[in-house]
Amino acid sequence: MALYHVLTALAGERAAEALAEALEALDPVATEVRDHDDDSGLWDVGAHFAAPPDAAGLALLANLHGAPDFAVTRVEDRDWVAQVRAELTPVDAGRFVVFGGHDRERIPVNRIGLEIEAAQAFGTGHHATTQGCLIALDRLARRGFAPRSVADIGGGTGVLAMAAVSAWRATAIAGDIDPLATTTACENVAANGFRLGIGCVTAAGFRHTRLRRRYDLVCANILAAPLRALAPQMAAHQPPGGVAVLSGLLARQAAGVLAVYRGWGYRRIDRIPIQDWTTLVLRRG
Repeated sequence: MALYHVLTALAGERAAEALAEALEALDPVATEVRDHDDDSGLWDVGAHFAAPPDAAGLALLANLHGAPDFAVTRVEDRDWVAQVRAELTPVDAGRFVVFGGHDRERIPVNRIGLEIEAAQAFGTGHHATTQGCLIALDRLARRGFAPRSVADIGGGTGVLAMAAVSAWRATAIAGDIDPLATTTACENVAANGFRLGIGCVTAAGFRHTRLRRRYDLVCANILAAPLRALAPQMAAHQPPGGVAVLSGLLARQAAGVLAVYRGWGYRRIDRIPIQDWTTLVLRRG
């Protein structure tokens, strides 16, 4: 699977962060802001895309923010799945351990093991955003929260839906906008023995007939811009007291997303920073 990297530079951290925020409108896989660290005052602004990026959109954004045109580089093709599978080691996140099949015999019996093979879908458990969500679920369980209905929006491999069903007597729906992710999630759900407890659908947000209900717990590990857009749907699909776990947020984006959700009746009950990423745990009402 090929990736495309775009890069420009401009003066000042605030200006760089504003451009990185604007880049999210073009649906990158990830964005980055980095100081040149050479007393020049310049900051790099970059992003990775899963498909060739919109050249006109990039040019417009650079012009609007006073930056040079983005340089676009196609990242070398390679068998990413094989490479990731070879490098994956079990990931500990609270009571959960996410592992590949080659480590099945190494998982302690007193932990909840979730078997996820490297695949062409986000969510092997090794990214800080997925780890943050798993830690959030573990903390909620330790505090006595006991949801009966769970939605995993942007479910990727289905790992968060599986974690929730493992921790509680709950049923879950994992939805993702990418049909490939839906297929991957279905395979993982079956492999882990959750076929009866978890449904997998292809959907944008809650826009699917099987998602038309209220959920005690919603996990949404996506990106800042779609999380902000999801807020009205989230509020409509959760009762008072419902909990939302939001991730896919760079630390600098968390406050802005939280402000939007406060406007829809949510308050923060936990925050989990890991590396440059933040997971927010919110309660409605």
